[in-house]
Amino acid sequence: MQIHVVHPGETLWLIAQRYGVTVTQIVTANQLESPSKLVSGLALVVPTPTQTHTVQPGENLTQIAQRYGTTVEEISKINQIQNPNMILSETILTIPANKPVIDVNAYTINTGETGAREIQEVGQYLTYWMPFVYTIREDGGLSTIDDTAMLQSAAAERVVPVMAITNFSATAAGSSLAHSVLASTDIQDVLLTNILKVMKEKGYQGLNIDFENVLPVDRENYNQFLQRAVDRLHPEGYSVSTALAPKISDEQKGLLYEAHDYAEHGRIVDFVVLMTYEWGYRLGPPQAISPLNEIKRVLDYAVTVIPRNKILFGFQIYARDWLLPHVQGQEAETFSQQEAIRRAIQYGVAIQYDPIAQSPFYRYTDAEGRNHEVWFEDARSAQAKFDVVKDYNLRGISYWVLGYPFPQNWLLLEDNFTIRKIR
Repeated sequence: MQIHVVHPGETLWLIAQRYGVTVTQIVTANQLESPSKLVSGLALVVPTPTQTHTVQPGENLTQIAQRYGTTVEEISKINQIQNPNMILSETILTIPANKPVIDVNAYTINTGETGAREIQEVGQYLTYWMPFVYTIREDGGLSTIDDTAMLQSAAAERVVPVMAITNFSATAAGSSLAHSVLASTDIQDVLLTNILKVMKEKGYQGLNIDFENVLPVDRENYNQFLQRAVDRLHPEGYSVSTALAPKISDEQKGLLYEAHDYAEHGRIVDFVVLMTYEWGYRLGPPQAISPLNEIKRVLDYAVTVIPRNKILFGFQIYARDWLLPHVQGQEAETFSQQEAIRRAIQYGVAIQYDPIAQSPFYRYTDAEGRNHEVWFEDARSAQAKFDVVKDYNLRGISYWVLGYPFPQNWLLLEDNFTIRKIR
């Protein structure tokens, strides 16, 4: 894959000619709604020809795999070879790129058939899936969600289902709820028993604990609960992971951060999801949602206390549109990257790119004369994030959240990495 940023006056035909591909290939890869309408600054993914090898007499797949630094399994998979021991000479094989292997997780907030379709659409790119969310109760009970169809989709796509639990909601910070549970080992025992019951009944294979707004005084209680969870779940064959607020030091103050002990989470659980997003908060001032300069500060700290092979890099896949001038507490509109591109084209505004945050943005004036500022992700920002995953040698990526179409992301993800499948 290559990334092309549209210049003023360029057409898809000119771009296709430059790269030796067809207009249709570019339109399909980027799912462009109006191929005849482009704006300056639009980043396009351009499919490039794959490497091929013509089988010579006497050659076998092992020799070919060694020559190109790949595996027999990867060659067989990409070429849909049923019997690797029977390869005819003059067969033209597509050679897979030598790519790092990573785990990829995605959360969903939609349930039922909607959530199931979201998993079906991108399941081939996922190692894990986490439905958000089973909410804990003060007595150790759990809320329920409509996850039957989603579990079926996950199984069909060979995606490992991981049960996600939390203490907060859209209307409650959950600090006192977390305290009630974390301060009582008896309630924790009830909670873990209920978690195991759901996991066994529904087929979940892991637990993701996303406790947020935990009181600083409960930091050690939280660590001890994680150890209890691992001690209960590991013997049953289940993994345990956590979601962590984006910290840049152990001394960082604030309700979101103080009770999240990076070093202990890194020691106790199987892996962590770093929630490296939401700088551009829906109720805050307009800015990049996942600025790479801020994310690197988090990673620079995280890798000093958490094994790199336990870290999933959090990647948000939605856009936001703020009204200007921003009034504190006024909510931004959240939508897909595709909608962000559509609006830029609709209002005929050039897309700009912040080289520090590594994020695209633009401003426009709507039909009512109101000014807006939009921050989103595109092929450039996605590639920059993938490069960071490689540079820091992380376990992988965790997406928040499915339901916002971003076709460029998935094409680039597959182009950069081999996604581990363990089902």
